[in-house]
Amino acid sequence: MTLKLNTGYADSFVTANDMSAIMPEVEAAFKTLHEGTGMGNYSLGWLDLPVNYDKAEFEAIKKAAEKIRSTSDILIVIGIGGSYLGARAVIEFIKSANFNSRRNGAPEIYFAGNSISSSYLAQLVELCEGRDFSVNVISKSGETTEPAVAFKIFRQMLEKKYGKEGAKEHIFATTDKTKGRLKELSDKNGYQTFVVPDDVGGRYSVLTAVGLLPIAVAGIDIDALMKGAADARVKYLDPDVANNDCCKYAAMRNVMYRKGKKIELAVSYEPAFAMMGEWFKQLFGESEGKNGKGLFPASAIFSTDLHSLGQYVQQGERHIFETVVFINEPLADIEISADPENADGLNFLAGKTVSFINRKAFEATAIAHEDGGVPSIVLELEREDEYSLGWLIYFFEKACAVSGYILGINPFNQPGVEDYKKNMYALLGKPGHEGRREAIERRLK
Repeated sequence: MTLKLNTGYADSFVTANDMSAIMPEVEAAFKTLHEGTGMGNYSLGWLDLPVNYDKAEFEAIKKAAEKIRSTSDILIVIGIGGSYLGARAVIEFIKSANFNSRRNGAPEIYFAGNSISSSYLAQLVELCEGRDFSVNVISKSGETTEPAVAFKIFRQMLEKKYGKEGAKEHIFATTDKTKGRLKELSDKNGYQTFVVPDDVGGRYSVLTAVGLLPIAVAGIDIDALMKGAADARVKYLDPDVANNDCCKYAAMRNVMYRKGKKIELAVSYEPAFAMMGEWFKQLFGESEGKNGKGLFPASAIFSTDLHSLGQYVQQGERHIFETVVFINEPLADIEISADPENADGLNFLAGKTVSFINRKAFEATAIAHEDGGVPSIVLELEREDEYSLGWLIYFFEKACAVSGYILGINPFNQPGVEDYKKNMYALLGKPGHEGRREAIERRLK
């Protein structure tokens, strides 16, 4: 199997009786999702996206990616939240965090508009000076401050470098199909555009043009990525939720939550998973953190973080459980050789591979954490490739939706995210926010 659910390190915390008791709720959540009768049913386009995507746009994405690869040394991807996390997570998972130093014919890819750090932005500007570069700006409305500011800066750089006519050949906008400030600007200036679907929320959008264009520029096989997601879709259509691993995972998360486990730590033993951990945090945090409810999602890379967080996980407050993504087949392996003098004392490892040692570290840690009161739900991923990752992405998206409905919230909105934006607009003097500005300034005095 591409993805195997291993519950062996959590069975002492989530019993058969626990699972039997929650299954009626899981069945109801699954039915609500597939019948489209639940909260947020306007955002279910991701559910069948792996088979119902726009095939013509998909081919246009490939062509645009080839154009960028042939004309640019650098691609700046501008977006925040779901508009950049998915793409960056996929690129680093498949190509490693060292992607820009081992490009294999692809442009260097950097991400902007995900913070308002002047230092970070200035460094990216400096990287682009004297080099050919393109921009993929991703925003549904075009008005979110972080990406809007970054796009303004890089658009002006492109226009200065290539002229207005030349610049439009280096700007690719992924935005609303018909409306919004970015769409209007793109149509006015002749930028090639791709669509952020109305029925797919940002954190579920990695398999749309939002994620696929930068992923394709990196030289990643987006056909295989979509195929993995499509096969996962079929696998997890099984209405027998007690035997549907996606639903079982959602059920176990909710059982843990009800038993006092308030933090879910997403763990991998591969550094390439670090940004997938960030994507996981947005997917579950933004979907479930509402109405005073929800698990707090965190992430870690083991064994690295065992030497920083490990003490707390082992013996701190008992409010954590782990979701471990373990990859069975590494991209490459190294065998440990013997030393005739055994000067380093490691001859007991001779003939063993580094991946073997990594697995034993995982097994040892899972046992220690379970003994210490931290259970692990283990997802064994077959390989570190596009097909497997597409499968995993769909698994998490569907599990998140089912889990949200079990929790009794709308897993597809994010009303809390808007509060800071309105306050920031007011403090920056954006027209229409004068009343809020006065109230905030009184609080700041």
